[in-house]
Amino acid sequence: MNLQRKGADVVMRAHQARKLKGFAMRWVKPQRKTETWTKTLWSELPEAVDIRIVRFRVTVPGFRSEEIALVTTLLDEKAYPAEAIIALYRRRWAVELCFRDIKTTLGLDVLRCLSPELIEKEIWLQAIAYNLVRALMLEAAWTHAVALERLSFKGTVDTLRQWTPLMAPSLFALKRARQELLRIIAADQVTERPDRSEPRARKRRPKPYQWLTQPRHRMAVSPSRSFK
Repeated sequence: MNLQRKGADVVMRAHQARKLKGFAMRWVKPQRKTETWTKTLWSELPEAVDIRIVRFRVTVPGFRSEEIALVTTLLDEKAYPAEAIIALYRRRWAVELCFRDIKTTLGLDVLRCLSPELIEKEIWLQAIAYNLVRALMLEAAWTHAVALERLSFKGTVDTLRQWTPLMAPSLFALKRARQELLRIIAADQVTERPDRSEPRARKRRPKPYQWLTQPRHRMAVSPSRSFK
């Protein structure tokens, strides 16, 4: 079943410090405004919100099972069954992988242009490149009947870079090369790991170099080149 977001309805994981009881609650708006909210935004908040609580357990081999409580404003249990909400939440890690593909694999973690106009063009070009790679992955998944989630984005980019110079000019050879390209992409499948959760941590330690706060020709003759 497809679970779609409707209006202002949300699905989120409850904070560990929040006490939840039963399967339905009403969250009342605090009387005192927090410092992070302006007076106008605080006045727009409703006085109370009715929520529905969906609980399920995640069991990973070798680790202690964990109970997860989801909070949602989708109150209709027939239109939005608990199984559909749980399945939607368990796919959350795929979004993080898409962000990694855009920022790390395609190199959009650092914008190299300086003017706002060129930065906008750089983002649009990266978005077009990302969608073209995804479209190629989708074609490979349809052609060879494999799950799209199992295909490697980085592997597809690497394969495409290797095959681009080999594309023959003739139409017949180009079709054969494209078929072989789709076959290689479909064969490069990643391990299926449901309920995956990874820490936000770097694998390698950064080198203790000082920050480049001035142009390079000034930093080269600066007496403060030594770092601690």
